[in-house]
Order: sequence, then structure tokens, then C-alpha cells
Amino acid sequence: MTAVPSSAGGVITDKKQLTAYLAEGCKPVSAARIGTEHEKFIIDARGKPMPYEGERGIRALLEALAARFGWEMVREQGLPIALLKNGAAISLEPGGQFELSGAPLQTLHETAAELDTHLAEVHSIIDPWGYALLGQGTHPTASREDFTWMPKGRYAIMRAQMADKGQHGIDMMLRTTTVQVNLDFHSEIDMIRKFRVSLALQPIATALFANSPYLGGTATGYQSSRSFIWTDTDPDRTGMLKFVFTNDMSFEAYTEYMLDVPMYFVYRDGHYLNARGQSFRAFLNGELPALPGELPTVADWADHLSTAFPEVRLKRYLEMRGADSGNRAHLMALSAFWVGLLMSTTALDGAADLVKNWDADALSVLRTTAPQTGFNTEFNGTTAHGAAVEALRLARHGLLDRNLGEGVYLDYLDTLVANGHNAAQDLLNISHGSAAKALLPNL
Repeated sequence: MTAVPSSAGGVITDKKQLTAYLAEGCKPVSAARIGTEHEKFIIDARGKPMPYEGERGIRALLEALAARFGWEMVREQGLPIALLKNGAAISLEPGGQFELSGAPLQTLHETAAELDTHLAEVHSIIDPWGYALLGQGTHPTASREDFTWMPKGRYAIMRAQMADKGQHGIDMMLRTTTVQVNLDFHSEIDMIRKFRVSLALQPIATALFANSPYLGGTATGYQSSRSFIWTDTDPDRTGMLKFVFTNDMSFEAYTEYMLDVPMYFVYRDGHYLNARGQSFRAFLNGELPALPGELPTVADWADHLSTAFPEVRLKRYLEMRGADSGNRAHLMALSAFWVGLLMSTTALDGAADLVKNWDADALSVLRTTAPQTGFNTEFNGTTAHGAAVEALRLARHGLLDRNLGEGVYLDYLDTLVANGHNAAQDLLNISHGSAAKALLPNL
């Protein structure tokens, strides 16, 4: 079949190219990098989220950051939607949650410096406007109606899809924030090992980093309301991936999984074309209803990879996706936790041994219970707290192996584990069960 030219680059004619795209993420140990992404709410004195338009809105904030600090503006249909600089990006989640996607960095100290610079730049603009930054996994008081939808074409398509899937897809888009770390792999075997370990431990991380006991003005009964929301969002593209724990796991196996994830859109000439529910397999044959006769490009595959939301996601690196957002120490601890566990051979060996007998079906149950019961979640003859203690010990040893003085970023977690309270429990105690009192700017 003759491919129709498009503006999206390199045409794909064979499924092997999709697998090869993932495999090209393999890097030498010396080239391994850390990428941290963190979202936060921008709120006024009443706790209301910042709107997009207006003299003191998100559009004006993006324009001010570009003008004062040299960020390059990204626009969609003429409207500012993102900023780029030195390998980092500032982007907008659907409800205006402000995200820094950090540059690929070598050390956690560089990550900390990047975070501090970002916060200082944002505060220099929003503080005089009367706004503050809130790092929690869910907005404790705001309703869906309090948020402004960001002017991004992909979000309009996703919004329509979420309304048809589960009960909380719109809440996920508008009222949640997360922190994640993206880490490299060196080979297919290394990818599989890191994927299995991190996926098995992701519910433990959810308990450890739980920080969202409120939603819409009430206590939900969950320590991570954000994580619970994800369990009722879209079953076609979320959750634990049992095939990762089988002997068949590979780059090809993940490709097959993604080919079965229904599409959202195709991006052409500055516009998002609605491809909801359509098949990338059909696209490979030039039979996509949204673009009849056209074959996909590498950019199309990269876009499609970004529309699945499992607890660990594979692109050309691995994304750890199980944690709520939080304060600065919380954000840094998330990166330190996974860097320590996965970027040291000794720690990775220990973590693999820790989870080797954890059953995939039982892990799916753990995934659904950990958001509610946190450290007290019972599993495999222990508790999430007991598993967190051991994982944290391994992570600290992993950072010691790196010999870069990065262990300081785990001190925050040591305190939580020693007290037996995660951030959600502490927030409940401080706020005395009042969501309004949980509106505590912390970034």
C-alpha cells in the first residue's frame, strides 16, 4: 500500500518498527539519566484553581515565564499551551494543573536544583497575583465546575472518551496531580527486570506516597483518592499489567498490548483528529477510519504510547506512575526511592528477590486496596508498611552504591515509615477531618 505523506515524519510499514522504536530506548549504563515530572495546583486564597484566561491566569503565567526566563513558547491554534527550555518542558494538565517535565539529568542533586529553580520562577510571578502552589494528589475542596478546561485538542477528545468510561475519568483529568520519575534501561533484559520490580512495588509506593484523603470538600475514606480514581477511569488503558510477569514479556509483548489499546486521536497539521476507539492495527494496514488510506508515522506511535496509563508505562524509558503529588521533600523522595531501587545492581537484585513470590493476581488486589488502607494493607504475609520498610532500606543502599550523597532525599520517607504515618494520615490529623483546613499551600 502506498503511504499518504503527512507532516508527522517517518512512515511505519511494519509492526517490527513499533517494537524497534521501544528497543531504541536502550542506553549504556554511563548514559542513564533521571527525569522527574511533577504536577501541582495553582490556587487563590479561597483555594480556587487558576483559570486559563485573564490578567492573572495560566495563559498570562506562561507568557510571563517565557518573557522573563527565556522559555520557548509552544502554541496550539494560537494559544500558549507549553514552554520548552534546555530539555525540560512546562505543560498543562486538563484542568490547569501546572507540570514540570524535567530534563534528563545525571544526579538527584541536579533534579533538586531544577525543581528549586522552577518553583522560584513560578513564585516570582504568582505570589504578587495572590496565588499559591498546592501539592496534593487531589484538590481537597474544588468541584469539577471550578476548573477551566485547557485549550488542547487532545483533551477535548479524551474528555468525551472519559465520560463514556468509568465514573471518575473527568475527576482524573481535572482534580488529580501526581509525581513520577522516568528511568532508563540498558537492554531488553534490564527493561523486563526493572518493569517487573517497579510494577510489583508500585502499590507499595502508592501507600508510601499517599497524600490525597479529600476530594470535593469531604474525606473520601481513601488515603490516596487519586489512586482510587484511577481504578475507575478507563479499564482499557489502566491498571496492573499481568503479562509483564510472564515469560513472554518483551518489547514485542508491550507492542502487542499497545496495539490493543483503543486510540484517542491522530495529530495532523496542527489539529487533533478524533480516532476514539479505533485500532492502531487497522492504522498499520492503512484502514484507520479517521485517515483512510494513510499509514502511521513514528510520531503517531509515540503519541499512542502516551495514551495508555498503567501503573508503570513503557516508552523509551520506564515511568513510575503510582504516587500522589506533595511538597518539595515528597517530590524529591519519589525520585530518590526509585533511583535507589532501580539504578543500582545490588539494590535491584534485592528488590527482585523481595517481590519474586508476589503473585500477579494478588498484586491486582493489592493495587485496589492500598489506596484505602495505606500502610495497613495486608499482603503476602506482611503489610504495605513492612514492605515499604524493606524497599526503603534497599533504596538507601542503592543510593550509597551511587556514592553521590543522594541519600538525604530519603530522609523524608524514613520519618514517615518510622512514625507509621504517610502524608495523607498526617494531613487528616492536621486538618481534623476538614477539607477546607487541608488547603495548605506547600510548594
